[in-house]
Amino acid sequence: MNSHLFWFYFLVFFVAILARYFFMAGGAYLLFYSLLGKSLDKQSLRRSPPLNSSILRDIQLSLFSTIIFALGAAFIMSEYDLGVTLLYSDLGEYGLWYMLGSFVVILILQDSYFYFIHRIFHHPNLFKWMHSGHHRSGEPTPWSSFAFDLPEAIVHAVFFMGIVFIIPLHIMTLVAVLLTMTVWAVLNHLGFEIFSPSCTSHWLGRWLIGSTHHSIHHRNYQVHYGLYFTFWDKLLGTHDPNYEN
Repeated sequence: MNSHLFWFYFLVFFVAILARYFFMAGGAYLLFYSLLGKSLDKQSLRRSPPLNSSILRDIQLSLFSTIIFALGAAFIMSEYDLGVTLLYSDLGEYGLWYMLGSFVVILILQDSYFYFIHRIFHHPNLFKWMHSGHHRSGEPTPWSSFAFDLPEAIVHAVFFMGIVFIIPLHIMTLVAVLLTMTVWAVLNHLGFEIFSPSCTSHWLGRWLIGSTHHSIHHRNYQVHYGLYFTFWDKLLGTHDPNYEN
């Protein structure tokens, strides 16, 4: 591995990931808590206004998470340059349908990975060391979306560092998954429900996680561990039975 190139990748990805965080999380916070706040009172999921001290703690944790994610991204690109990953850039190599299908497959795999490690992180013997930082602010804001303790950030990064050696992925598929993860994380921690209440009873809405679904988890650690989908929560008995009522 070329160490100079690795650190170049790290710097580029650190700036890009940090900019993405402030653009997505900061933009959502500005829009929903400042510009539209009063007009969306009825859609607010919060029981109290966010504290500046909590937001600053979330940003601090997110900075550390950014370092870990940038290191992971630099590792992936360095290994890609060596030709040892299964990443590819030629769309014709597997075709468009494979590219689209692999995107869905990775979301499902990531959601499954997230569910089980998230549930493990809530074990009393691990919570303090692995996951308490994410819940320190109580009710979340968009700034909480990437506020992870250092060990948790490493575990999340490992998923992507490993998957590129297991499944052939177009580079743009990987980028699309990362963007989807970012948008979804901000949405889940928004603190406002932007969709109609009827969505939870819609055949598609019942299987997707949103702001209301995840806000319940921040109040009750025994339910709702998924990232994108409600499948595992429903299958393994960690789904709040009142959520869809």
